[in-house]
Amino acid sequence: MNGAIFFASKYGSTEQYANWISEATGLPVFNVKDANADPSKYDFLVLGCPIIYYKLLNRKWIKRNLANIENKPVILFTVSGAPGGSKLDAWIGDSLPKYLISQMKHVALLGRQKPAELTWFDRMMLIIAAMKNKDPQARKEELHGFDYMDKSSIEPIVKMVKQFQLSGVIA
Repeated sequence: MNGAIFFASKYGSTEQYANWISEATGLPVFNVKDANADPSKYDFLVLGCPIIYYKLLNRKWIKRNLANIENKPVILFTVSGAPGGSKLDAWIGDSLPKYLISQMKHVALLGRQKPAELTWFDRMMLIIAAMKNKDPQARKEELHGFDYMDKSSIEPIVKMVKQFQLSGVIA
């Protein structure tokens, strides 16, 4: 069974995770902006995307390629400052068809946000979000940034890919 990694990235965290997963598994990696990013050529997919404004950045690409995605095993990894849980699940639910989500294995990875590297608009949106945020730690991170990148956090994804490569079933 052959698989591939398809990712979208705005500031580089998701791309870094996609490359680490590729190094660990030998899977080819494609930016969804690439013309060669064709999921129809693969038996299983690893989809990676950041959460931007409470939505999956690659949701439009996924919807455009739905016919080539929906009947395949899919591992979805999201990258954000939010840990896995109901809030993150709701954002994914607002981005993708529910039946597709039910077929995917999801792994939430924590990313990086450096205010100096953000666009002016993104910085302003984070300042507004921070003013509304009741969680003092999250407010601080929205204003000053964070770096939770951790190569070891890809291990659950690597394990699923390797199990699939060996047995044809995602654990």
